[in-house]
Amino acid sequence: MLFTLDIGNTNIKTALFDGAEMVHYWRLSTTRKYTSDEMGVIITQLFDHEKLDRSLVTGIVMSSVVPTVNFTVEHMCREYFGLDPMAVGPGIKTGIDIKYENPREIGSDRICNAVAAYTLYGGPCVYIDFGTATTFGALDSHGALLGGCICPGIKLTSEALVSGTAKLPHFELVMPEKVIGKTTVANLQSGVINGYVGQVIYLVNEIRREMGCPDAKVIATGGMARLIAQKSGVIDHIDGLLTLKGLRLIYEKNQSKA
Repeated sequence: MLFTLDIGNTNIKTALFDGAEMVHYWRLSTTRKYTSDEMGVIITQLFDHEKLDRSLVTGIVMSSVVPTVNFTVEHMCREYFGLDPMAVGPGIKTGIDIKYENPREIGSDRICNAVAAYTLYGGPCVYIDFGTATTFGALDSHGALLGGCICPGIKLTSEALVSGTAKLPHFELVMPEKVIGKTTVANLQSGVINGYVGQVIYLVNEIRREMGCPDAKVIATGGMARLIAQKSGVIDHIDGLLTLKGLRLIYEKNQSKA
């Protein structure tokens, strides 16, 4: 079995795959203070809770946008699984042509999303990852990653708005019934969520226009994907495991190469 880890700024998303089939999926908080043993104990307990045998894991692959956590995770993998994890980065075979001026700049999670989006849904396509930051990527019909854009995630936007003002209260991110709100909370929900929907619609349309592909498929992943998809009307597929599926595909490409 293959154990995959996507280390993000807020959460570490993990999944266990048996071939192409996902056996189980977990989410952990990204805690920079954890030691490798603390992390190992948590993951061991997760496996035990599902009655899964860690000895069945024959490979581990990881992507990360938090470099300070990488050593801890790598050390945990060696101590608790007896395996060195494959890290998505320079030198790894992905099967896609990255058109960045400096391909080393692009985050490993975005590479995983690109591989999964093109392999599973075909091109041309646009992927959107609604995480701490929301990332957009554009892939042409040949699977080349043309580039994309990055903006603050919707949770980060709402938190910044509240923390940067004296009187605005914390509020739940739920879609309001109307744009014109009659309470402060409804005003906040309307402005943040509907404003974000408008941002997504504009960026998707502009990306499609610049690609010359007005019908390019849009695949979304991340915690807020479903909320935005309900109102935007520009998202064709929601795949909450897109990044982890990309990790699996990249691992398989490098195993067959070996």
